[in-house]
Amino acid sequence: MSEFVKTVFGPLAAPKSGTCIVFVGVGLKCGPAVSAFLGGAVELIASAAKTAQFEGKSLSVLDILAPREFAAERLVVIGLGGAKELAETDFTALGGFAFSKIGAAKEVSIGFEPPEGTWDAAAAADFMMGVQLRAYRFDKYKKKKDDDKRSVALVSIGVNDVEGVRLAAKSREALVAGVEIARDLVNEPPNILFPIEFANRAASLAKLGVEIDVLDEKAMAKLGMGSLLGVGQGSARDSRLVVMRWNGAKGKAKKSAPVAFVGKGVCFDTGGISIKPAAGMEDMKGDMAGAACVVGLMHALASRKAKVNAVGAIGLVENMPDGAAIRPGDILTSMSGQTIEIINTDAEGRLVLADALWYIQDKYKPAFMVDLATLTGAILVALGQEYAGLFSNNDELATHLTQAGLATGEKVWRMPLGAVYDKMIDSKFADVKNAAGRHGGSITAAQFLQRFVNGAPWAHLDIAGVGMGSPASEINQSWGSGWGVRLLDRLVADYYEK
Repeated sequence: MSEFVKTVFGPLAAPKSGTCIVFVGVGLKCGPAVSAFLGGAVELIASAAKTAQFEGKSLSVLDILAPREFAAERLVVIGLGGAKELAETDFTALGGFAFSKIGAAKEVSIGFEPPEGTWDAAAAADFMMGVQLRAYRFDKYKKKKDDDKRSVALVSIGVNDVEGVRLAAKSREALVAGVEIARDLVNEPPNILFPIEFANRAASLAKLGVEIDVLDEKAMAKLGMGSLLGVGQGSARDSRLVVMRWNGAKGKAKKSAPVAFVGKGVCFDTGGISIKPAAGMEDMKGDMAGAACVVGLMHALASRKAKVNAVGAIGLVENMPDGAAIRPGDILTSMSGQTIEIINTDAEGRLVLADALWYIQDKYKPAFMVDLATLTGAILVALGQEYAGLFSNNDELATHLTQAGLATGEKVWRMPLGAVYDKMIDSKFADVKNAAGRHGGSITAAQFLQRFVNGAPWAHLDIAGVGMGSPASEINQSWGSGWGVRLLDRLVADYYEK
């Protein structure tokens, strides 16, 4: 949970000081409990609204300082719009929006009540999650800090069903922590978060009951992981493969096949011998956003004691242009036995995932695998930064991911796979080549990965546009977004917990 805000739940009541936030609909209508504790301030709102031409439209704001006949020093009125907008309210986004309006306030009371009826416990818990996610900041390496911004804000959320909301909030708190872990990992500088340090941080999940296996280079070489190891062989930092297992299924499902999540963890990507341009290369510290998501997800599942068996695997490497680095024209042998001709050493993420995917499907026989990777710039050309690219060999899994994306706002768009693209990655000298040129770059990358899933139900999420440097939103102002943790937690919760 964010160190910059503390959220508590209590009954709907008038604040004694600080900033008060309330919600109104079109026509300035507010809920009965809020209306009761506002008292004479209702008339003040009407008067101020007339002057400011505030009508209660969706996400419009009326800010009243030192309101007469009201204990709070500041009253913030947020419009929710008409019945249609109210019915479609994204409470997580609303929480982030509300937090953005508190300014430097250190004590905030929120009357969480709609203009008509009531909001349920889940809505209040989602609202709290939005507040927490919006409050996240990563400034641990700044020596000169803005003390006002670092001060902790106490946000009291007044609700109708206090105990019910507190119970619902527990799972959201676990989810917030998972997202924040993922954001922290993506934001860390690469001289701090190299493969061994990343593995150590993932291993800290053991305190939550997650079983951890860390494979070093010797162990991976024994397994024949020449594809993953090839990427890291030009780095002074050793590579690692970390497997995290949460066994939370109960009863008859206790021995059921796990669901599996695999993340690309290139802790820094220079492009290798096929070196990237200097401009923007610093962003390549985030080329491990897929692995960060998997760690955050496993934390969330274990923290909320999800009733599912889950495996998370992350391949951790650095792609550096050392004299020992792989070259265009080299041929690597993957764990699957398939040989890979290297066309471009900057198409390295798929090499890491090839061995990780094969290892997981072979050892754990999962019900499905979902991999996440900041894999291709081509996906930004296709989808911008609003959707992740979804590729899958299984319609049901693809549908479940799409629905989970719509529910959380972490949206995915399904892209094609097919034999015609497969031909584009056939090699003259090996079983497959790791790059096929500009056309359909995201598709041919996914087509490459499909060769290493061995028929298991599988989905690939290309998160290059959303995992780092994505546009700011109501719930994220951070460069590292933590994208995918909420999506995959919802996927598990809605379809696979038993």
